[in-house]
Amino acid sequence: MISEKVIIAGFGGQGVMLMGQLLSYTATAKELNTLWFPSYGPETRGGTANCSITISETSVNSPVISTPDSIIIMNKPSLDKFQPKLKSGGHLFLNTSLVTDVEVRKDVTVHNVEANGIAIKLGNLKVANMVMLGAYLEITKLFDSESILDVLKKKFTGSKALLIEINKLALEAGRKAVQ
Repeated sequence: MISEKVIIAGFGGQGVMLMGQLLSYTATAKELNTLWFPSYGPETRGGTANCSITISETSVNSPVISTPDSIIIMNKPSLDKFQPKLKSGGHLFLNTSLVTDVEVRKDVTVHNVEANGIAIKLGNLKVANMVMLGAYLEITKLFDSESILDVLKKKFTGSKALLIEINKLALEAGRKAVQ
C-alpha cells in the first residue's frame, strides 16, 4: 500500500516547490490521494522554503506532517529545522554540496547526494533539485522518472520546454548517485 509523507526544504530559488508539485501532480495522475502544502519564508529568493507532500491510497485529511517518512534537505538551516521531525527508520536525503560537517541521527538512513556538483557537471546548477528528486525516487521507488517527466512536460511549455532534456538527465544522475 502506498503511503508516503515527505518534507522538502531549502532556500527559496532552489526548486523546492517544484519538486513537491511534481510529486503531488504525479500522484494525482496515478489516481492516488495527495496533498501538497507549501510554506515560504519572508523572502522569495534566498529565504527559507519548504513543502509537505502526502501521497496515499487512502484519504489524506491534513496538510500537517508531524513525522515524515522522508525529508529532502537542500541546505543546512533546513536540516536543523526538520531532522528532529523525521521518523525513526526514515530516509534523510542531504544535498552534501551545501550540507557538510553536520550531526545526523543514527536511527535514520542517510543518503548523501552532491546535488549542486552533479548539476554543475550537467551544465546547469538550477537542476540540483531534479538530482535530489531522482535520488529520492530511486530509494523510495514511489514513481518512475517517466511519470515525473510526463508531468514536467505539461508544466514546462513554450520556451521552458527546452529545459525538459536537462531535467531528465538530472533525474537519472540523481538515481545513479544513490545506487
